[in-house]
Amino acid sequence: WGIIVILFVMVGVSKFSAYYGNPEMLAILDQMPPALLSAFSFQAFNLTTVTGFFGLMFTYFALLVSIAAAMWGSDIISKEERDKTVEFSLTLPVTRSRVVTAKALAALVNCIALLLITWGASLASAAQYQPDGEFYRFLALCMLALFIMQLIFLAIGIFLGCAMKRYKRASAVAVSVLLGTYFLSVLSGLHRDLEFLKYLSPFKYFDAGVLLRESRLDLTFVVLSAAIVLVSMAGAYLSYTRRDLYI
Repeated sequence: WGIIVILFVMVGVSKFSAYYGNPEMLAILDQMPPALLSAFSFQAFNLTTVTGFFGLMFTYFALLVSIAAAMWGSDIISKEERDKTVEFSLTLPVTRSRVVTAKALAALVNCIALLLITWGASLASAAQYQPDGEFYRFLALCMLALFIMQLIFLAIGIFLGCAMKRYKRASAVAVSVLLGTYFLSVLSGLHRDLEFLKYLSPFKYFDAGVLLRESRLDLTFVVLSAAIVLVSMAGAYLSYTRRDLYI
């Protein structure tokens, strides 16, 4: 996953070289439908600046790190049944709750490592354009938002891995939920009547355009994110301690 992120950043920055200091390239955006520009927040950024371009890339970063978190969360629980090692786990002098806690912390370490790789690759790639202090503040805020999104989908993935009897489908369902919420975020930007959908999509909790303008996280969505994580983890502990494991 780290290699994928690094390659993605390198490809993105190579494309940015065509926009950097070249306002004429923005004429391409004028040919796009207004609804499309609004749905993907193209109008919120100046793509000729490194800050604006990384703001546009934020959504794709969010997809990458969130998919990884969801898959790690669901797989780290269900792998015991998939690999036929759950019987050994049940013979250890530890409770199921402790098993879930240890596995959740292991997956969290993976998420933090991937986030640091994303941050480092972004800093290294942007350095050649000599960004100002605003860029570094914006990037740090984006990384904090990405970490919260990782926590959300990691918790949802862990819950699905603990709750689903068909352990083989846990990762697929977790990724399906993630992609579903992403499409809800796109729909919420198409029309004002659909703005209520943003409360159902973590991808709209931390809009890069808002982060750039206001330089802060929306407290309402931070609290909502914390609630999703807490409810998902509580559901994971309750369901895993009660369910019959496939041996």
